[in-house]
Order: sequence, then C-alpha cells, then structure tokens
Amino acid sequence: MKKELTVGLSNRHIHVSQKDLDELFGEGYELTQIKDLSQPGQFASDEKVDIVGPKGTLEGVRILGPVRPDTQIEISMTDAFTLGVKGVIKDSGDIEGTPGVKIIGPKGEVEIAEGTMVAGRHIHMHTDDAKAYELEDGDLVSVKVAGPRGLVFDNVLVRVSDNYALEMHLDMEEGNACGARNGDVVEIIS
Repeated sequence: MKKELTVGLSNRHIHVSQKDLDELFGEGYELTQIKDLSQPGQFASDEKVDIVGPKGTLEGVRILGPVRPDTQIEISMTDAFTLGVKGVIKDSGDIEGTPGVKIIGPKGEVEIAEGTMVAGRHIHMHTDDAKAYELEDGDLVSVKVAGPRGLVFDNVLVRVSDNYALEMHLDMEEGNACGARNGDVVEIIS
C-alpha cells in the first residue's frame, strides 16, 4: 500500500499567547477569523504584526489562531537572515533555545526572549491514518516529492492526534526547492 498524503506550504506566521495579544492589540482582544486552515480548529486571522530583529524587520506577519500558551514565530531561513537572528530549526511548540525578537502591533509592542524558529518539516496525522500507515507519534520518515524538481525529504517528524487531518507541512523555501504546491500528493517511502 502506498502511504500517500497531501502537502501544505507554510509561509511565515506567528502564534500568540493571550497575554501578548492583549499587549499588541488591547486588553481582552479576540482574533478575527478570516479563513479556516487545513488542520481542524486552526485559522488565519485578519490581524498582522511587524517582527523586528537586530538587523531588519518583517512587516505584516499574519497571526494564526487560536491563541496558544506561548508566542511562537515561524519563519524561513531567509527570514532569519533578514532579521539577523540564528535560524534554529525546531518542532512547533518547542521554543527553548530559540532567538527572541520584538513584535509590534497597533496598540503596543512585546519583546520575547525566545520563540523565533524555522519550523521543522512534519506530518500531521490522524490516529486512524497512523494505524493504517503503521506509524507512531514521534517517528521520523522520508517523504518523496515527485516532479521535474522532485526530491526526498528526510527527518520528517510524524505528529499523531485525533485532532489532526493528514497533511505534510513544508515551509515555502522547501516547497519552492522541489516545485511543490498546496494539495500536491507526496509519498512516505521509509
């Protein structure tokens, strides 16, 4: 049986805590949902902020909802150079040892000590899909992307939950490198 799934490309974005959202947009602020994302309960909001590093700024970075326990900014390696921070590759949610930056919103600004990362490539997998593919949460797999610029991505983390829909997430730079587009079918090969 082929272990196929679709790919979703992720552009730079930020997840915010309620505390930081209040600082950036005002006390008790709630995100304005404009579009559902592929993962259940996740959405793109209308709100955007500027991210300021030691060497540069990324303007208009979209906030994804819902709010999270910790603020986390997911950028590309090129964005890391622009900001002047180290491009630390981490799994989403693991902010320890990542660079800090300043976040500027319409009502205030926040300095975070850590939380800026290049998100490691990963697969969101529903529990039923994991059983069918004989995989477990935390497994590392290789995924083949076919096509004229096709390649194999190694060290792809499998994340399993009843709350996930089956999809591999790559950042825009990885997607551009292999010519992948949202919704393309890829295959787990090991």
